[in-house]
Amino acid sequence: MSALNLEELSPWRLSVAPMMDWTDRHCRYFHRLLTRRTRLYTEMVTTGALLHGDQPRHLDFSPEEHPLALQLGGSEAADLAACARLAEKWGYDEVNLNCGCPSERVQRGSFGACLMAEPALVADCVKAMRDAVALPVTVKHRIGIDKGESYEFVRDFVGTVAEAGCEVFIVHARNAWLKGLSPKENREVPPLRYEIVHRLKRDFPNLAFVLNGGITSSPQIDAGLVEVDGVMLGREAYHHPWLMADWDERYFGAASPGLSRDEVEERIVDYMQRVVAAGEPWSHVARHMIGLRNGLPGARRWRQVWSDHRLKHEPPHEVLRRARESMREVSALEVSPG
Repeated sequence: MSALNLEELSPWRLSVAPMMDWTDRHCRYFHRLLTRRTRLYTEMVTTGALLHGDQPRHLDFSPEEHPLALQLGGSEAADLAACARLAEKWGYDEVNLNCGCPSERVQRGSFGACLMAEPALVADCVKAMRDAVALPVTVKHRIGIDKGESYEFVRDFVGTVAEAGCEVFIVHARNAWLKGLSPKENREVPPLRYEIVHRLKRDFPNLAFVLNGGITSSPQIDAGLVEVDGVMLGREAYHHPWLMADWDERYFGAASPGLSRDEVEERIVDYMQRVVAAGEPWSHVARHMIGLRNGLPGARRWRQVWSDHRLKHEPPHEVLRRARESMREVSALEVSPG
């Protein structure tokens, strides 16, 4: 791959999607051991949770996690502006507005994907946040809602929101079906239409578009970057995190962390020790690294050890020892003669 000019690369060139119950601060710390340049996102946090709940629990992060974006869920401009100010105060690099989540709980709060039907409201929310902070304010959305396939619908949504100052659109290239599908089915059943995102980029060449949805491999990332400004991976990055190990070099022309899987595991176990010292179970961290050895001999047994609830009171370094011992036993059996 030819040398890349880092100054010319979009800050959104590669990112890991915000995923509820997954991309918490422990997950993001783990991902940072694999890639330093890839942009990371929090789970979606509602404005109500931030304004009336435990702010440190929702907003704390490790310095290593930069570049890091806070994703907000909400539809009240004043509340979103207040939360954007919190994001800036806590040191986030971006505020992202969720206009893509199709869950019924989110719809009851009048935000998420249903906001695509109200582009003027989204524009008001974006303007309020942009007026409140100097951070980039971005929007993550779908290409449509329910079964309508009109390109004009998403084009007009982008155009209206862009007039309020949004310059970066992260587009999950599926419709969101607001009735009849679970959130999981909404990530799989509506067909992917990457060409819609490509067309948006052609129609709005001065805006940045990030392609999201169904991307599982480096060749797909390569193809996406030919058409748009960035690519975002979700479940594939979570379930097969080693995919990220060469991203810094491959996509940013920068040195990768260069850690082996063993070294990544040792670093995350050291982190678990600090988490335990702070009063939190190490299992809250371990669940995010279960995919680290996918595809290797003994990986299944290794996962079983780290997931064994009977070991939850053991020190994480002891669990590490047992997990590796189990892997070696399986590997020995696989290579033993007849």
